[in-house]
Amino acid sequence: MSDIISITADKRERAGKGVARALRREGLVPAVIYGDNKDPEGITLSRKDFTRLYNTGRLMSTLLDIEIDGKKSRVITRDLQLHPVRDDIMHADFLRLGKGSKIAVEVQVVFLNEETSPGLKSGGVLNVVRYTVELNCPADAIPESIEIDLGELQVGDSAHISDVKLPDGVEPVISDRDFTIATIAAPSVSVEPTEEDGEGEEGEDGAEAESTEAEEGGEE
Repeated sequence: MSDIISITADKRERAGKGVARALRREGLVPAVIYGDNKDPEGITLSRKDFTRLYNTGRLMSTLLDIEIDGKKSRVITRDLQLHPVRDDIMHADFLRLGKGSKIAVEVQVVFLNEETSPGLKSGGVLNVVRYTVELNCPADAIPESIEIDLGELQVGDSAHISDVKLPDGVEPVISDRDFTIATIAAPSVSVEPTEEDGEGEEGEDGAEAESTEAEEGGEE
């Protein structure tokens, strides 16, 4: 299960574009917490601390305990607005999670035993169809990753979601088919010219040269 990270925030009393711009100039990120049949709550976060968390690459699948005035709300990040040029975080939306909540989360796929896979050892290529898989998970049991074992896969074999052992209570969002996560593809083969092809080209060059010489001789 992924770790739960605690961060602090301040309540934001006012909203609007002008207020948001002023907060960003102060090094803060405006955000909102919603869900669990409660009123939305405007907050501000430290841009420095929140950016550090964002840079881990796991923000969207990590549970957060946001503390506001001594009271904690368990949330998961549902949306981020980034600056179109600098990629600074401009705004964040958090979904409040009640007890027993189940949520859809993108979870990273990790591939095991690439070095012992007979398909890869024989020159096959790992073709990854999905680097992440969307799973329905209990809010308090989100896996950090799911694993695909390549140790026995041959060229032409595929790994499907049915090959993954999911934790109790976790299931794929796509439930109507056994979708492919990765395949071991055959190596691409480059076609080299044969000796006959080479002789043919040389013969043509030779004939062309002889024809040129004959024309030049005729002119003289």
